[in-house]
Amino acid sequence: MKDYLVIYEQAEDGGWGAHSPDVEGVYALGDTRDEVERRMAGALQFHFEILREEGKAIPEPHTSAGHVAA
Repeated sequence: MKDYLVIYEQAEDGGWGAHSPDVEGVYALGDTRDEVERRMAGALQFHFEILREEGKAIPEPHTSAGHVAA
């Protein structure tokens, strides 16, 4: 199992969204951070399962993140 960078963003209405820059087209939404984390993990696993069934390559994780004080 590989580790993929996932970006979590909280919306103004309090809900959460998630996506991975390494995996195009996979997103998740949830009411809480915990919920969106679970949904994103499931979405990635499902996406990779479909790619394997279709004989397509699983994208390699290549993105990193950090924080900068400004």
